[in-house]
Amino acid sequence: MSRSANDDHCHLGFLRVAQTEHGFVGGLLVTNRLGRPLEFQCTTPVRPTKTHEILYGVSLQPYVFNELIGKTLVERLGIKPQVVFVQQDMLLGLRMCVNCPVFLVDTKAGELADQTVLEFGPHRLRRHLQFPADEEFLADLAESIPGDADLAEPLERVQDALKETLRANAVA
Repeated sequence: MSRSANDDHCHLGFLRVAQTEHGFVGGLLVTNRLGRPLEFQCTTPVRPTKTHEILYGVSLQPYVFNELIGKTLVERLGIKPQVVFVQQDMLLGLRMCVNCPVFLVDTKAGELADQTVLEFGPHRLRRHLQFPADEEFLADLAESIPGDADLAEPLERVQDALKETLRANAVA
């Protein structure tokens, strides 16, 4: 592994994408291992045209979520996360676009039941099917993060920050 999760520079990413009346917006929060914010980036609304809808078909939303929003946010960050946590199934595809593990945080206990599901403190996580080596990274990460860490809470903060940003832009 080129980046160690066991040092004092443990950077965790938390990504959400929301659909608004103006299009899709994304927010990415980077925290330290204790959940303190280090950096936040968000996108302007991405609104696919009717032509995009026709040409991309069912692959449009995964493309927008992962390649246009997720990948762009990760690349724009000054402080790169060593791992990204998401709560939207579609965002697991981000792993194909970035060079760090992406894990889905299970908020509906019992729904994830396959070989990509991992236990992490009080959470069940799902990794991307094509990246089994990400499990080793998660095991190393467990040594740096408190065992009772709530991985869903920073994702709620991202959602609230997106709402606030959109509200502030609407007023301006």
